[in-house]
Amino acid sequence: MRPLAAAGAIPLMILPVAAYNLLVATVGGGMRSSIAHERITAPLFELRTAPGGVWPVSAADLLIAAALVALFVELLKSTGDRRIALTNHALSMALFVVCLVELLLAAACATSTFFLITLMVLLDVLAGFILHIAPAEPR
Repeated sequence: MRPLAAAGAIPLMILPVAAYNLLVATVGGGMRSSIAHERITAPLFELRTAPGGVWPVSAADLLIAAALVALFVELLKSTGDRRIALTNHALSMALFVVCLVELLLAAACATSTFFLITLMVLLDVLAGFILHIAPAEPR
């Protein structure tokens, strides 16, 4: 495997997971703090909508949006080289296990935002299984 191609095996879903962990680790109390939910859901800025409404945008909203984009690109990547895709799926499964452990054991990760990111990681794992492993079975 070429070094640049091997970088394609790294799951992109690691980016929103790492961003969430970095964000909650920098708030008071770190990973053990349940205050993280309040900090990441506080509005960062507001957008005005056409009918005159106000849409407050928080760090949690931006993380969810980034995770959705990463999941989309990850699904597009999974249609490429089979050997790289299998490595990617194995690493995605490991990332899911890490997310699940954090969700269950770290107070700062017991939020709806992290749950949704974890769910997206699980969907990446399942999609990889369905796209690459299931069709390989003889009928």
